[in-house]
Amino acid sequence: MKDDSFAPYFRYMDTLWQAGLSHFTFGISPAGASDSFSAWGRHLAQAPGKAAEIGLYPLLHAQAFAQRMACVRDEECKKDPRFKSDNWDFWPWRFYAESFLFMEEWFNQATTDVPGLDEQNERAVSFAARQFLDAFCPANFPVTNPDLAYETFSTGGQNLVNGAKNAWQDFNDLLTGKEPEGSKKFKVGETLGVTEGEVVFRNDLIELIRYTPKTKKVFKEPVLIVPAWIMKYYILDLSPHNSLVRWMVEQGHTVYMISWKNPTAEDRNKGMDDYYRLGPMTALDVIGRDFPDAKVHLTGYCLGGTLALLTAAAMARNKDERLKSLTLFAAQGDFTEAGELSLFVTPSEVAFLKNLMEVQGYLDTKQMAGAFQMLRSYDLIWSKVIHDYLEGKRHDTFDLTAWNADATRMPSRMHGEYLEKLFLKNDFAEGRFRVEGKMVAAENIRIPVFAVGTEKDHVAPWRSVYKVHLMAGGDVTFVLTTGGHNAGIVSEPGHKGRSYRMHEKKRAQSYIDPDTWQDHATRFDGSWWEAWHGWLQKNSSKEKIAPPPMRKGLAPAPGAYVLEK
Repeated sequence: MKDDSFAPYFRYMDTLWQAGLSHFTFGISPAGASDSFSAWGRHLAQAPGKAAEIGLYPLLHAQAFAQRMACVRDEECKKDPRFKSDNWDFWPWRFYAESFLFMEEWFNQATTDVPGLDEQNERAVSFAARQFLDAFCPANFPVTNPDLAYETFSTGGQNLVNGAKNAWQDFNDLLTGKEPEGSKKFKVGETLGVTEGEVVFRNDLIELIRYTPKTKKVFKEPVLIVPAWIMKYYILDLSPHNSLVRWMVEQGHTVYMISWKNPTAEDRNKGMDDYYRLGPMTALDVIGRDFPDAKVHLTGYCLGGTLALLTAAAMARNKDERLKSLTLFAAQGDFTEAGELSLFVTPSEVAFLKNLMEVQGYLDTKQMAGAFQMLRSYDLIWSKVIHDYLEGKRHDTFDLTAWNADATRMPSRMHGEYLEKLFLKNDFAEGRFRVEGKMVAAENIRIPVFAVGTEKDHVAPWRSVYKVHLMAGGDVTFVLTTGGHNAGIVSEPGHKGRSYRMHEKKRAQSYIDPDTWQDHATRFDGSWWEAWHGWLQKNSSKEKIAPPPMRKGLAPAPGAYVLEK
């Protein structure tokens, strides 16, 4: 007779082991990574033609490599940020650069187009190969980098001495939890998040901030912003010159902002339903007291945008007509093309993280920082190593980097549901996701939608954000702006070099693919904020009203939750 009485103890042993292991692997499952390499090796073993192609690649392309060495360095090489300096034109550094690029081409040949290997495993192996190569790039070493070699020679090695001091300071700050020296001049409530407002409501998950009007008349329909809980809300209220909130209030909009509580182990059982009910739904109830006869422009950023989509779909299901429009900033509802971040969200990885969260009760974003940094390893890892530790210099800290260092946590249950049901199984896009026990469908969203994607987004790739066209059932205006996931959204008017493309799809019009959209979309110079304001104006009542009086709040903005560590 089978006896399972000890099974829970064995499973808990697995949980404890994997939770401990995760601290040494940056939250990445070793089993998932090894599965990908094993699949690659097995498929390569049964493809002798591909194996021969890989083995003979250096010989077959030796002449092309020699020709590249004999002529002037091509523009493609100069565009590579690692080798953009003209000093790489000289011997032997030219040889180092060209050899490295040749090796990258060989690794790409070896890890792609292996017959029978599925796309997920191919991308994982190719990604790992790039990370390995990036670590040995000649730009990362003083001897093989001409600029570093000259710097070291001309200063007698003082740059390396200064770099060692910088490395020790960063290591010490990491161990002690001390803020980076440059971040001290950026304080929430003093230099960041300083737009005037009041916390008008608080529960055990959110504070709701209403910002003080700056105009005598305001639009009848207020704007409710739902930021991601993986970040502090004040990215949308950074310094006064680049605060989206401040700019919107100055244009005559009444803005409400959700500020999420930074959860602890006590919040481990809060799930997506809690975030829906205690977050935007509760906020809409509070806003209704100030604007009883007006509909609301619901706006969501990143994970907050996913929640805004779920909220709009649930409200449509429930015949709740309090929304005037829906705006999404770099937000996904369909995760089938979620980019390289999907490499870290596999069944093995989700199970691994769930065990970690089961022990802690939450996931700290610092525990996944390594995975996010690897998505842009040169920008976020090796460029810092070169600049700070080899050149011995320091970049000036600015508001966005100070915000980025202000990490948050995510409750175990909620994040497990998000990863498994939304990201991994794509339940919402495929009509299987439930909100408070009942199915929701994005196609029931018939209100106008304004969606923003950013060209260099590694978290929510714009082609993935674009899939809102296949989900929402109403008019969709899509904007593609320059910049990345954060800097592309913080794109105030007057910011140099900013531009965007925009095109509207009416409900009755046929769907067009992203490439065709790029051909149809109109390009504009400047900030997409102005386009959004114009769109909101078009979708609001023509007559403005006197702003409803500000009630005495619980505390002045930015409130207490945003200050929690």
